[in-house]
Amino acid sequence: MSDAADQIFAALKQSSQSGAPLYLQLRKSIEDAVNRGLIGPGDALPSERDIATKADISRVTVRKAVQDLVKGGILVQRHGSGTFVAPRMERVEQSLSRLTSFTEDMARRGMAVRSAWLDRGLYAPSPDEMMVLGLSSSELVARVARLRIANDTPLAIERASLSASVLPDPAGIGSSLYAALQLTGNRPVRAVQRISAANLGDDDARLLEVPPGVAGLHIERISYLASGKVIEFTRSIYRGDAYDFVAELRLTGPSEESRP
Repeated sequence: MSDAADQIFAALKQSSQSGAPLYLQLRKSIEDAVNRGLIGPGDALPSERDIATKADISRVTVRKAVQDLVKGGILVQRHGSGTFVAPRMERVEQSLSRLTSFTEDMARRGMAVRSAWLDRGLYAPSPDEMMVLGLSSSELVARVARLRIANDTPLAIERASLSASVLPDPAGIGSSLYAALQLTGNRPVRAVQRISAANLGDDDARLLEVPPGVAGLHIERISYLASGKVIEFTRSIYRGDAYDFVAELRLTGPSEESRP
């Protein structure tokens, strides 16, 4: 670790902030060092023993501060290697007013896009899929689940469901589901999205390469054809440290408010 970071621990040792627990003081000290660039992405932290000695605190206190920073995505721990400053994530801004695919969004930003397939197949529909897609219990649903990756960073897990009559061969999809639907005249023209906060479970966190329990975004999207028919039901998990969703709001005038 750099001399600047050593000075941070020395300053903590002499700190007079007696009102805050020591682990919070240490956590803030390390986080400030990261934010100020005194320790950068990929830099290794000293061992718990070294930090405890430099800061004159217990190893239990050090462990608690470090675990908090790992949960917050500031640090990462690699088994057998140690604790490091997490890579700096470039945030992606996505408009809520445009219906585009992940592939189109990332290509527009000049980012290299790829997907890791998690599932492609035909199944008996779940109750939710039957209700949203208007399927009967005797029909099949096509499920397409992918880990979406941009510039080698996993950003989202998308799990889409469509009627098998619309997508009879989900294994034949290329890089873009919407491109495949475009070829058959079934690309959606509008959608309703519901966005909520979510703490990532173990499996999703592992796929997105973040610590379990960190904040993420759960997005449920129902997409429609021009006829008003539901064509797609997608439930996605996005990294909370990578995405900003932006919506344009307009002031409604009196004449618009009076319209039926």
